[in-house]
Amino acid sequence: MYRPPAFREDRLEVLHAFIRAHPLGMLVSAGAGGLMANPIPFLVDEAATEKGLLRAHLAKANDQLAALRQGAEVMVLFQGPDAYVTPSWYASKREHGKVVPTWNYATVHAWGTPRVIDDETWLRGQIGDLTLSREASREHPWGVEDAPADFLAGQIKGIVGLEIPIARIEGKWKVSQNRSAADRQGVVDGLRQEAPEKGDMADLVEQCGDISRD
Repeated sequence: MYRPPAFREDRLEVLHAFIRAHPLGMLVSAGAGGLMANPIPFLVDEAATEKGLLRAHLAKANDQLAALRQGAEVMVLFQGPDAYVTPSWYASKREHGKVVPTWNYATVHAWGTPRVIDDETWLRGQIGDLTLSREASREHPWGVEDAPADFLAGQIKGIVGLEIPIARIEGKWKVSQNRSAADRQGVVDGLRQEAPEKGDMADLVEQCGDISRD
């Protein structure tokens, strides 16, 4: 991934937190049929290996499974907030006009060699953990044990597990860090006023641009 110094993010704790916040990863593999990609929710176990371990499950009927069983390296892409940035928000547009549009985004890429798991106990633990990670904050969380046992057993027969020890991981936060404080503040104000649904990106520009210190 192209990562100019201003946009690099390599702190493991930050990258792991990003995956927890945006767990739907795009799993990319290469096999006999060429490149294949599927969106799959992941859990990250920070302590399992030096750079962490990704855990997931997928349908046995998924065509990608054949490539995963070959044990070749795969890539998982986690995408966070993104937003179009118009030059009209920049203070520098009014000063000299030498500005162009851009797109802000945050993303994490992870690589590793997958291990396919055909173990019912592991799968029960995986779906329980994944469910808990999404349900725990709800007032009345749904638990795997709420489903009838025979129904659950049938569902588990249709899936396989996946572990990917992370061999390499990198992040990119392209959130206007290369702009002046006045331009960054313009981006924050513009997003909040014209695209309130992009408030998460406005928050990132504030946090990573460190507007208050310029």
